[in-house]
Amino acid sequence: MSNQTKTPIRALAAAVCLLAFAAGCTDLTDSVDSQVKTEDFFQTPEQFVSAMGDAYSALTGFGGGGSLAQLSEATADHVIVPARGQDWSEGGFWYRVNSHQWTDEEFGGYWTTHYRGVNNANRLIFQFEQAVQDGATTQESAAPFISELLAMRALYYYWLLDAYGNVPIVTDFTDTEPPSQPSGDFAEGRRQVFQFVESELQNNLPNLSTDSRGTYGRMNQWVAHMTLAKLYMNAEVYTGTGRWGDALTHLNAIINSGSYSLAANYHDNFITANDGSPENIFVVPYDRVFLTGFNLHQMTLHYGSQNTYNFQFQPWNGWSATQRVYESVIDPDQNPGPQGEVWGSQPTPEDAGLERVMGTLDDRLGNFLVGPQYTSAGDRITDTGIYSDFDLNGPPLTFTPAMNDLESVACRQCGARIGKYQFDASGIGSSLSNDFVVFRYADVLLLKAEALWRQNSGSGEALALVNQIRMRAGVDPFTELNADRILGERGRELFWEQTRRQDLIRFDGVEGGATRYNDPWQFKDVSGVHRNVAAIPEGQLQANSNLVQNPGY
Repeated sequence: MSNQTKTPIRALAAAVCLLAFAAGCTDLTDSVDSQVKTEDFFQTPEQFVSAMGDAYSALTGFGGGGSLAQLSEATADHVIVPARGQDWSEGGFWYRVNSHQWTDEEFGGYWTTHYRGVNNANRLIFQFEQAVQDGATTQESAAPFISELLAMRALYYYWLLDAYGNVPIVTDFTDTEPPSQPSGDFAEGRRQVFQFVESELQNNLPNLSTDSRGTYGRMNQWVAHMTLAKLYMNAEVYTGTGRWGDALTHLNAIINSGSYSLAANYHDNFITANDGSPENIFVVPYDRVFLTGFNLHQMTLHYGSQNTYNFQFQPWNGWSATQRVYESVIDPDQNPGPQGEVWGSQPTPEDAGLERVMGTLDDRLGNFLVGPQYTSAGDRITDTGIYSDFDLNGPPLTFTPAMNDLESVACRQCGARIGKYQFDASGIGSSLSNDFVVFRYADVLLLKAEALWRQNSGSGEALALVNQIRMRAGVDPFTELNADRILGERGRELFWEQTRRQDLIRFDGVEGGATRYNDPWQFKDVSGVHRNVAAIPEGQLQANSNLVQNPGY
């Protein structure tokens, strides 16, 4: 791709903001209300890029709670959404998601979000090809953009493959017939979707840009390599056959490119101005003016936290980290102190999360907000809500890692809050300006370590890669690896990066004894293996009689 066609993050964000269509559709053939005329457009690279913003507009839902995070985090053992009285009860919706009792209605947003991305890509591919056919532009000019769209469509299908398995493959924008799944057999259909994603990425990768900065926030070669690497890392789940060597090929391509490196400070990857991170491979370039929708602060913080950050709104007191993930960061077995002294498994509220520690401090503890909460002026926040008899409720606002209940009577202050991203304290509204991280270089290193370990459990290179991540976090290196340690390190490093559900499923049955996706944990009993994929939403089944529900639902 020529330098003329490389448009950086903020320009693309503006294009997405201007061109994004209204979210949501009830079938697989999204209608189009308007189309640009080829004779008036596609004359310059800038016009191609501004049109292509709509292929990325489906990503704007990732920063909320109803799509990627709902499936990837809230069904795993890292995040819970407790019902605090009437707040977040929603007819038991979140309880069913957290406890693996969902029906065929809870994940409709995930389906429509990702198929909207597919449909938008299909429309743009059709328009670009039509422009070439009409003589409005040349094949040479359009080709790199078409490849970018094809690879981006493959990324949406990768997510659909992971979430639902056997999904319809729609590639012709002009086809109005209700689509069918590749096969009536779930396993065979999922294999065919896998093969489609693989071939689309392989065929178009050479035509993508290698400029990591000029195409930051867009599909480029390194994003395609990462998508293929993740596809192969999970190939055993998707197809029954492991592809560890193929995963290594694409992970090494990213590493050897020299385009990325670990940031010196872990948290610099998630600050408000994180577009300068050397680590972030693919992001959603949120901006509180040009591209809104990232509302983690709204979802997770307590009502009284408005006074901490001077927000223009009152947060909703919802999403919380589990005690399990919080304690995994201060686990004595994982983070021993220099003289054998360790963090206790349950710090007191006054000390939790502060710098006064006995052993080594895992820097990633900063992903969680716990302990006493203060106003921006330094005064203790008073929680003025109505309280029942629960001991943990009370006027001084203190976030505690422990959670007393999930289904109906969770205390208002329970649960470590998700502090992964910096919350701008300059009086912002309902949207953050941090770029939402989709793929990150630390994940590349951890995936490579896992792939090497899968092939040779004694791999010294695998151990060294994991210890790179641990050393950056400020904790002691491991002396050997096992499944528990690899999975645990991924859980600590990649908390709230939408990987946990997939990781738990991939490690199911692997030696080591770590908690897997269908094992019990707090507020969740043993669940059936059919929960490894979501149910096809009821609305889609009603709209398209060609669809067959996934097994077990």
